Amino acid sequence: MKRILFFVAIVFCAYIFLVFMPGCAQIIPPTGGPRDSLPPVMLNATPKDSTLHFKGNKIVLTFDEYIQLERPEEQLVVSPVPKVSPLVEAKLKEVTIRIKDTLEENTTYSINFGKSLKDLNEGNPYKNFTYLFSTGDYLDSSILSGKVIVAETGKPDSTLIVMLHRNFDDSAVMKERPRYFARLDSSGQFRFSNIAPGRYNIFALKDVSGQKMYMRNSDVFAFYDSIITVGKDNIHPVLYAFAEAPEEKKSGAGSASSGRKGSAAKKEKKLSYTTNLESSQQDLLSNLELRFSDSLVSFNETLLHFTDTTFKPVGGYSIIRDTTGKIVSLKYPWKEEQEFRLVLEKEIAKDSSGVELAKSDTLKFKTRAKTDYGTLKLRIRNLDTAQHIVLLFFSGDKIAEAIPVNIPQINIPLFHTGDYEIRILYDKNSNLKWDPGSYTQKKQPEKIVVDGKKYNIRANWDNEITIELPKGPPPDILP
Repeated sequence: MKRILFFVAIVFCAYIFLVFMPGCAQIIPPTGGPRDSLPPVMLNATPKDSTLHFKGNKIVLTFDEYIQLERPEEQLVVSPVPKVSPLVEAKLKEVTIRIKDTLEENTTYSINFGKSLKDLNEGNPYKNFTYLFSTGDYLDSSILSGKVIVAETGKPDSTLIVMLHRNFDDSAVMKERPRYFARLDSSGQFRFSNIAPGRYNIFALKDVSGQKMYMRNSDVFAFYDSIITVGKDNIHPVLYAFAEAPEEKKSGAGSASSGRKGSAAKKEKKLSYTTNLESSQQDLLSNLELRFSDSLVSFNETLLHFTDTTFKPVGGYSIIRDTTGKIVSLKYPWKEEQEFRLVLEKEIAKDSSGVELAKSDTLKFKTRAKTDYGTLKLRIRNLDTAQHIVLLFFSGDKIAEAIPVNIPQINIPLFHTGDYEIRILYDKNSNLKWDPGSYTQKKQPEKIVVDGKKYNIRANWDNEITIELPKGPPPDILP
């Protein structure tokens, strides 16, 4: 009996040891110190920063930790703009700059690294680190700052650059690189430092080509109306960028063989179309659209039959064709919850190759109910009718409604539901849409102010919105 009790005691002790002792011996790794969040510090520069009478072609910058350069070809800003960009390399704790261009006499140069200069371990950027030197007796100290706004959105775009030109010919910005250029920050602000005093034309550009020249009218571009005298005019200009509508490409006649091949390919398929109906329902506020796959050369309205459910003809409608030749609209004073039929005969439409619909077709649809919409009461404060204000309701990146404002309160009985952003358009020509500028015509774009709020229009609900208009259009100079 004693032996049995002794054996049980031994087993019990072994169990306790196996279960509890490993937990006591668990090793917890050290948590370590706080994460390094400091940018690198320059310890030395050869030649020294802000040196005068610079003669060499090599600069070595030494930092307190290992360095990396991230996309220096995109971030580096050298002023004045060189014909040949310098070669910049990072190795261990040193950054070496090798100048490949011939330096001008009595000129102040700056090399701004943007966000490219970082420590190797944590990637902490030394933002806008700038090295200065002069080939003359002094460093230029003039400053010019301002802002760039994309006119169509009323918002900044930090991918644009700002350029200063000393050649005042209109074509200079199209043919020559600028004297200076600067990048925008996230708020659209720019700043030129240590530039030479004097007179400059100022431009902004989305530099897609990397040439720093306004090469296509489809490029986002901005120009200031007057020459700015740096060192004398204490102003902060605001530029409004736009993309001028590109010129229409003229289609060439092409070779006879390619024309025959194209015609044969088109004849192998049939003309098709889609509509703007949603779940076979017609919007009460829109026309019924037929969107064809190719531009039409003919549309025979007599082969279109608009009827009720008993195929009794319905009158009072009109047919509208757009300028592309691809969209045919049926305009009608829709009433809620009515059913219709639209019959399209096979020969109703033809494209340039004579292609028709594969067969006759019948559309069955019903108009939506008024309860699918909301009512909207707009209250306008600080209204100045001389400014030709238009409220643009944006759903996503598309304009849903354009409402001219001539009175302080507007009541709209039916309005599409959804979430909207409102932009305030100063519509100079009263055509209810934003118009771009033209550099060749020296015409600035129409200006837009972003309301900055989000609005939700609810179905079957009396919605109210109050808009506080600015006291005037956006300025051309910052205070």
